[in-house]
Amino acid sequence: MVEFSRPSSPFGRPGSSNSVHTKVEEELHEAAGIDYDKVTIKRNPSVAVLYEEALTYEQGTVISSAGALCRSPKDKRIVEEETSSDDIWWGPVNTKMSEQVFLINRERAIDYLNTRPRLYVFDGYAGWDPKYRIKVRVVASRAYHLLFMHNMLIRPTEDELENFGTPDFTIFNAGEFPANRYTTGMTSTTSVSVNFKRSEMIILGTEYAGEMKKGIFTVMHYLMPKADVLSLYSSANEGSDGDVSLFFGISGTGKTTLSADPKRMLIGDDEHCWSDNGIFNIEGGCYAKCIDLSGEKEPDIFNAIRFGSILENVVLDEESRVVDYSDDFLTENTRCAYPIYHIPNAKIPCMGSHPKNIILLTCDAFVSGTEDGIVEPQATFSACFGAPFLVLHPQRYASMLAERSDAWLINTGWVGGSAATAKRCPLKYTRAILDSIHSGELAKSTFENFETFNLQIPTDVAGVPSEMLHPRKAWQGTSTEFETSLNNVAQMFVSNFETYKSEAAPETLAAAPEI
Repeated sequence: MVEFSRPSSPFGRPGSSNSVHTKVEEELHEAAGIDYDKVTIKRNPSVAVLYEEALTYEQGTVISSAGALCRSPKDKRIVEEETSSDDIWWGPVNTKMSEQVFLINRERAIDYLNTRPRLYVFDGYAGWDPKYRIKVRVVASRAYHLLFMHNMLIRPTEDELENFGTPDFTIFNAGEFPANRYTTGMTSTTSVSVNFKRSEMIILGTEYAGEMKKGIFTVMHYLMPKADVLSLYSSANEGSDGDVSLFFGISGTGKTTLSADPKRMLIGDDEHCWSDNGIFNIEGGCYAKCIDLSGEKEPDIFNAIRFGSILENVVLDEESRVVDYSDDFLTENTRCAYPIYHIPNAKIPCMGSHPKNIILLTCDAFVSGTEDGIVEPQATFSACFGAPFLVLHPQRYASMLAERSDAWLINTGWVGGSAATAKRCPLKYTRAILDSIHSGELAKSTFENFETFNLQIPTDVAGVPSEMLHPRKAWQGTSTEFETSLNNVAQMFVSNFETYKSEAAPETLAAAPEI
């Protein structure tokens, strides 16, 4: 038997003061005090290397039978400083942090990273349009975190990496190490803080990889409107004639599923920008929900889960490594992160023309039985469908969108009554409605007004039972129950809007439900 070591596997602490240091090592040492003589810094390692490192050094990491890397299982702050403070929409979404506290957390993160035997660095881009993209550097102590961002950011070519230069924004992920909860302003041992003046994000006390993705989206929500570019929490796809559709919706409404249409090219599943040139995806990958996933219902997403992808919170057989996507023992929020090129009909570069159709998806947020004590779906409002990521007041984004196009509203939730008596709209009917929109036939339909919300509802859609199109006609209870439910929903809209009313435009105020 011949004893051998894995390639590139370090023994002890590599590096010495006599080593020749790379440009990236020098930059990290100068900008953040990373001690390159004590840690190995691996810049943009291959997917295979990241797999090997995660499996070697990170307990609980395994490979599924499909080849995906698996992991099992409101602390965001924005620094109040003079360059951005007047623009930020301060409140429950954007909580203030002082510059001093940020520096305390930053030093704590850097100190921790300097104790690690190896660090991983990924340099990539956010935004497919070269005119508006930003250079992002991720510094992490876990291979798993770097693979996640390798999938979610846009991967540079060898030439782009060679000439990458100074990043526009840097993430220091020390999520394995807690924040000091006795530091002023800290409410827990978790801290995710963004500093626009320093162009940095610090992560402490959480190993949830999605914080990095959400952080970059937050940065783009701040930077893009300043360049007169609308940032959007939406998916997008393109038809054979180059017609682009945007899909807006909070988590669980069907954004990813409906944009992955085998008849159309996928531009992106989650985060986009709309500039004077058209649409471009912010990300280089997709982050799909996996609960009840099957090859029959969603073949593109199912087949995208292979070598190079990451599965989170899933349950798999210990022997065969086959994933049971119907098992919600850990959580219903099972996820997969994969590069967009895993989708066969992805459009690369992920850019398109000005959208022809804007589609707003609505569905009750919490299904009966998925939350303790919840027996009915609960209404959840999210400004611009992405309130947790908004940095400016929602009216700023709403006004930019209203200038561009009208929209279609599609209910992907329950039809005919409450969740106790009704069922969610079948996917085949939702796809039939979308086909009618994309073909242009729905725009030619006859419409009738739906009172209270003043919505125009088509009387006929090919392939969809006519009684399903109008909420009143689909209702399975009494007319009194319908009126009560209608007025309750309308009142929830009015009450929710009180938060935004003081800075809302007259046109927005005029669109309120009529109770």
